[in-house]
Amino acid sequence: MLGLLGLIWGASFLGVELALTGFGPITTAAGRIGLAAIILVGLALRAGGLPRWSAPNGPRIWAHILGMALFTNAIPFALLSWAQESVTSSFAGITMAIVPLMVLPLAHLMVPGERMSLRKVAGFAIGFAGVVVLIGLPQGQGAGLARLACVGASACYAIGSINTRLCPPVGLIAYSAAGLTVAAILIVPAALLIEGVPALPPVKAVAGLLYLGLLPTALATVILVSVTRSAGPSFLSLVNYQVPVWAVILGTVFLGESLPSAFLFALILIIAGLVVSRSPAQRLRP
Repeated sequence: MLGLLGLIWGASFLGVELALTGFGPITTAAGRIGLAAIILVGLALRAGGLPRWSAPNGPRIWAHILGMALFTNAIPFALLSWAQESVTSSFAGITMAIVPLMVLPLAHLMVPGERMSLRKVAGFAIGFAGVVVLIGLPQGQGAGLARLACVGASACYAIGSINTRLCPPVGLIAYSAAGLTVAAILIVPAALLIEGVPALPPVKAVAGLLYLGLLPTALATVILVSVTRSAGPSFLSLVNYQVPVWAVILGTVFLGESLPSAFLFALILIIAGLVVSRSPAQRLRP
């Protein structure tokens, strides 16, 4: 299941490339969020409904739901879709390996007990060197602003991860459904206002958007819950090693994207930083 989750998320960048052939970047983000929200709200209602404002910690939970809507869904999806108009899906996928590295300093500041040890500082420094290599590639591989947007999306995911960790106990399906619903309420009007109602798109664009909504945004949440409950969050974090690899493979095979050696060097540095930052107990935990 962990392997399937890595493949589904890794293929999301290919899905964005397909969707962008017929939809604008904000419409692409809004479409996947809206479709996934409908599916997960249906699942949440069958399991007891969305989190209640009147429940213990209800207002605090909904504050975290707003954070999830912004930093785990609306903002990063829009940034990645916009950036992939200029950079390859492989590049966007590689930047996702930065997420757990960015979590390190954020957790140090915001999560009690998560201190930046010397090992974590060394891992972060190695990974950050990989980020510098990525952003510093010749501009022929994509505009510098689009590259920064990919890194910005990774930063959003890191903030979203910390936001979820700090949220009071709540069912993950209900939490995700509520976050997607709030994100849809925010981004769908923005997409209509900025990009208007899309014209009749080609089949591959519709297929890409359906894939994004059904699998990496909806089904992946269900798989995430199952893996977390059966093997724990530490095991789930291993998916961070898989997503960029699948993004590179699929972008090269199906889109014919070139893969400069600097991409691979940057990916090696980032993954090396992840390995160094994790303790031996974390790396070996089943």
